[in-house]
Amino acid sequence: MACIIDRLNGIIRTMPTWIVYLLFSLPVPWLFYQGQTGGLGPEPINSLEAELGKISLQLLIAGLTITPLRRYAGLNLMKFRRAFGLLAFFYVTIHLLVWLLLDVGILSQIWEDILKRPYITIGMAGFLCLLPLAMTSNNMSVRRLGARWKQLHKLTYIAVLLGAVHFIWLVKGFQLEPLIYMAIIGILLAVRIPVHRMKIAR
Repeated sequence: MACIIDRLNGIIRTMPTWIVYLLFSLPVPWLFYQGQTGGLGPEPINSLEAELGKISLQLLIAGLTITPLRRYAGLNLMKFRRAFGLLAFFYVTIHLLVWLLLDVGILSQIWEDILKRPYITIGMAGFLCLLPLAMTSNNMSVRRLGARWKQLHKLTYIAVLLGAVHFIWLVKGFQLEPLIYMAIIGILLAVRIPVHRMKIAR
């Protein structure tokens, strides 16, 4: 097993980050094409919103798995963590734009929905949490913020939780899928707690 992990880490070290950006950006034009050609069903805008939002949540979860994978399995994907975060923000932004421009389109209605519909309020709060993270996901910000950069980027935990709650409230009736996402997020956040307590004890 250790030999397999070492080989995988060797492949990861030589893999350029742009491949991750390229591969995970490909669903965007495909989804828009599907929406134009009837591949997203009778309500293409709603389906497009849902798929974009789901992918953004998956990317946030993928980013959360990187630290546990390195700590417990020895698989080092740290070089891709920034990419997953920025891709998640990219998908959330498109998800938001589809809702703003294609779904609602009326400015007064947009503000009314944000204020009166809890699942939209939660989703917007999650987007606002991701905004400063995307703006500081560069080497200059890391240098300038120093230790505060890590503290700021813990907003990821709040953003992913808000995204999961948004998903749960958005679906109609009882559905297992959003609850599975929330359970995975809960586990990924829980595995960080003992390490944090050990640092405090030291």
